[in-house]
Amino acid sequence: MASPDFEGIFAQLCGILRRQSGKLSIKGESPNRFSLIGGLHPKHKTPMPVAWTEVGKNYVSYHLMPIYGCPKLVESSSAKLRARMQGKSCFNFKAVDEPLFEELERLTVAGFEAFRRAKYMS
Repeated sequence: MASPDFEGIFAQLCGILRRQSGKLSIKGESPNRFSLIGGLHPKHKTPMPVAWTEVGKNYVSYHLMPIYGCPKLVESSSAKLRARMQGKSCFNFKAVDEPLFEELERLTVAGFEAFRRAKYMS
């Protein structure tokens, strides 16, 4: 069996975050992790991670904190994308899936907008 293309998956997920970064800051950029921070944590008043992707042993994960804070955002997502969810704000991928990545980018846009409206991001 061919090994998964984690590098290709990671590159595409990083691309989503780069395209949507706006005024967010890049933090923790490495060959295995890419993270965006911005806004202030409502309780601790420190910059908080908003979204990140990282390569794990068995999959590449994509964390999107706006869906943790605004869980209704994911309700309109396809069953196929929801099947990739692990926990409340993480999606795991073992293969490149263009349609799912396009849907994930739309969810990221909606999530970032929801965080802006809630004043978690500027």
